[in-house]
Parts: sequence; C-alpha cells; structure tokens
Amino acid sequence: MCRFSFTLVLSFFLSLASAQSADQQATDKKVVVSSASIMWDMVNNIAGDKVVSKLIVPIGGDPHIYEPNPSDAQKVTNADLIFINGLTFEGWITDLIDNSGTKAKTITGTDGLTPISSSVYKNAYDPHAWMDVSLSQVYIKNILEGLIELDPLNADYYKANHAAYSKKLVELDSYITKRIQEIPVAQRLLITSHDAFSYYGKKYGMRVEGVIGISTESEAQTSDMLRVVKAIKDSGVPAIFIETTINPKLLKQIAKDNNVSIGGALFADSIGEKGSGGNSYYDMLKSNTDIIVNALTKGQNSTESITIKEEEGSGFIPYLILGLVMILGLVFIIMKMNK
Repeated sequence: MCRFSFTLVLSFFLSLASAQSADQQATDKKVVVSSASIMWDMVNNIAGDKVVSKLIVPIGGDPHIYEPNPSDAQKVTNADLIFINGLTFEGWITDLIDNSGTKAKTITGTDGLTPISSSVYKNAYDPHAWMDVSLSQVYIKNILEGLIELDPLNADYYKANHAAYSKKLVELDSYITKRIQEIPVAQRLLITSHDAFSYYGKKYGMRVEGVIGISTESEAQTSDMLRVVKAIKDSGVPAIFIETTINPKLLKQIAKDNNVSIGGALFADSIGEKGSGGNSYYDMLKSNTDIIVNALTKGQNSTESITIKEEEGSGFIPYLILGLVMILGLVFIIMKMNK
C-alpha cells in the first residue's frame, strides 16, 4: 500500500539533486550561470560546449519582475562564474547572489559602456543596451575575458568563437542600419509597450515612445496614454508594436481607438522560444527589425506566428491546474518507488 509521505518526497528530490550534482562533477566542466536569456545566448555562442551553461529567468520571462525561487539560489550557489546585465535590469539579482553564499565571480555585461541616463530618475540608467548591436561588442568582450579567467586552458577556443560571433554581430548591425533606411523619415516612429528601445532608436535613427517606463514594474498613467496618442496623431504612423513578454491588452486598445494596426510582436527583454523566429540574440534583433520595417513601410502585420498571453481574471485556474498536475506527478513517483 502506498502511503503519501512528505519525507519520502523530500528524500527523493534530495537524492535526485545529489545525482545531478555528481553527474555534473563527472563532466569536469565549469558551471556558468546567466541571469537572463540574452546574456545566456551570448555566453553560449562563445563558451560552446566547454562549460555547463545555466539560465535563471526562463526564456519568455520578464527579468524586471522575476521572482527567484530556491532552485535559482541553488544554481547560483553551485556556479563557478555568473553573468548579469546590470544597470538594475534584474534588480533582484544582487540579493540572490549575496544570500547564496556562492564563491563565483560575477561579471556585468554592461561594464565599460556608456549607458543612457533615465529622464525621470537621477543616477538611474536604461539597462537595455543590447538593443544597439554595436554595444553587444562590449558584452561579448566582458564574457570572453570572464571565460578565459575561469578556464584559461580553453582560451584559444573561446577567442576563436568570440571572433566569429563578433563578425556576425557586426554584419547584423549593418543589416539593421540599412533596413531602417527603407522607412520614410516621417514614419520612423516606434511605439511599444515599454521603454526598452531607446538604444535601438538612438543608434538606428528612430524616435521611440513606450507606453510605460524603462521597467515593466511601472504602470501606465493617463499622461502616458495621452502622450502616445498624440504621437500617433501627429506622425500618422500606421502601426504600433506589442512585446512578447508583456500583456498586449493596453496596446491593442490604443491601436483600436486610434485606427492603427498592431505591426507585430517585438522581442525586448527575452529571446524567443524555438520556432518563434527570435530564439537567439541575433535572431531577435533581426526579427524585430524586419517586423518594424515591414509594418511601417508596407503595412504588414506580423503577429500571426507569435502567441502572447493576455491576463484576464485572477489567474487562479491556471495555478490550480498546475498544482493538481504537480500533486499527481508526485503521487505517481511515490507509487513507482513503492512497487
């Protein structure tokens, strides 16, 4: 007879964690943890298969408002090297690292670049520096130096990967510059869910208006909506853009009220899932650019292939279903172990 024992469940998961740790040690590879998917993808392009690369904020998650869990603390504790974006992009990361007891060095991807200052808060900066592809060179240089310091025996491998990736990103930077020139000057207005595209606009020559501020923790005010509506009317722009990690409901209403289209869903704070067209740093910015140019020049709508959740109601039912699935899974495991 199967008895539901929380001690048994706990023992099972502890044993599983120990087994995974043993397997990891057997590979004799360093463990590298990245806070968010954009940094994680850059790390993977340079580190290749020479390290065990782990990610904290899941792909599609919002690093601004992410709440770390015990498994994240475990990742940080066991890390040999940690990469973060910095500039308060992941405001919770400092406490997570400090409380984990990790001995890993933390590398900040934005170290060495000149950030855009916040127009609202003193001594605050826009963390979305990766939106200017030329600044990605700062990121990948910091990543390269961190990996070489951690694992000098594979320095030549990392340098070769860095050189190839750097060249690819230079080509992407040139591609974006040329494509934006296709948009009539009067139509070079990018209206998005939140203010994540300032670096993109500054580098590639577009005016940018986000409905909410730099962080998705902020909420849209009446003044924000009036500002965006005025921008739409003054410019005659044909499309505005939602983002893959933010509820599109507000932008859709603004589009409907002002008789403009939703030009597409842009990747901002995370790369996309496989099959999304933006499942790498390179692909996300290329996809963004193609969507923006097509919508502002040809009126093409590019939202068909991307599904974005709209938050409705309390969200209680999804959590209830998830809880039931987890309980059934635990019961199944315990039954198998007691046979």
